[in-house]
Amino acid sequence: MQNICIVAGARPNFIKVAPLVRAVEQAKAGGRDVDYKLVYTGAESDPALEPTLFDDLGIQAPGVWLGVDCVNLNELTGRVMSEFEKYLDANPTDVVIVVDDLASTMAVAIVTKKHGVTLAHLVAGTRSFDIKMPKEINRLVIDGLSDLLFTAGMGSNSIVSREGAELSQVYMVGNILMDTLRFNRSRLVRPSVFDTLPLKEKEYIVFTLNRKALLADKDNLGRMLAAMCRAAGDVRIVAPLRPSAAEVVAPMVKGYANFSVIDPLSYLEFGYLTANAKGIVTDSGNVAEEATFNGVPCVTLNSYTEHIETVNCGSNVLVGEDAGKLGDAVADIVKGQWKKCSLPDRWDGRTAERILQILFELK
Repeated sequence: MQNICIVAGARPNFIKVAPLVRAVEQAKAGGRDVDYKLVYTGAESDPALEPTLFDDLGIQAPGVWLGVDCVNLNELTGRVMSEFEKYLDANPTDVVIVVDDLASTMAVAIVTKKHGVTLAHLVAGTRSFDIKMPKEINRLVIDGLSDLLFTAGMGSNSIVSREGAELSQVYMVGNILMDTLRFNRSRLVRPSVFDTLPLKEKEYIVFTLNRKALLADKDNLGRMLAAMCRAAGDVRIVAPLRPSAAEVVAPMVKGYANFSVIDPLSYLEFGYLTANAKGIVTDSGNVAEEATFNGVPCVTLNSYTEHIETVNCGSNVLVGEDAGKLGDAVADIVKGQWKKCSLPDRWDGRTAERILQILFELK
């Protein structure tokens, strides 16, 4: 029996590990001697996990909740290490799969290695090259500890190789987010906001915002929002924002009739909203990847991206936190003047399948 532990540290992690969970379930149904536990480092009461999330992703809720819920990253790291150590002591585990770059992910990686259990990092080799970012430190630590580095593209392969990883450790498996998008393509749900606002497909712009640094600089954020609203003209901007972001943004856009703040949507509803948009303005790397998959023009409010393929051959453009550049980009979206884009290599929806095959071969 091969026992696999799949760990998620936040809501976006579930979107990436869901294909792995489904792949293991399928292998079990096909007679493979394999089993898994889905572990969440947070609490069952986490408000970020909407009630429909796991049904939307086609997976069961986690079988294990570590229950760690705190703001301070150093405290969180210590508490996750303590709780995950208890998990490994009580559960036979052959391989632990972690994803992305959270403090909780790093904590799990450290404990896994101390227990001598094989550690696999999904979306390895992702870098901003800004060592001041806590997540960059997490990435370096997790990749440095990992026995198996599952990368999304050749650029990430090159990064981990330069940093000393053996070629036998590195596997370019592709972008696992695409597995989820392809799985859900026919399952997306048209939100009721299309009737209440109302909206028409391909005639609106989606705006999302989560990054704390952007929300904290209210003067510049106000300039960016004003530039975006003016450039959009008669095109409505729809912003499904979490309460903390809505509280900051809503007062700044009161004077603009084309800007609508709405409540957060379920995963399948948000997928429908973005897939059918005229354009997207976001600070999220995952949303930019989804935009490239759907061929929707995307503007990212950052001067760099860990997913450079979304810029090189995808639909993404970086404008930093510059109000002027943002306004120009939104004007181009409105006029229909956007670059042609294509899908990067191995965005084919078979990443989870490749990962599982590698694990079976290495056992």
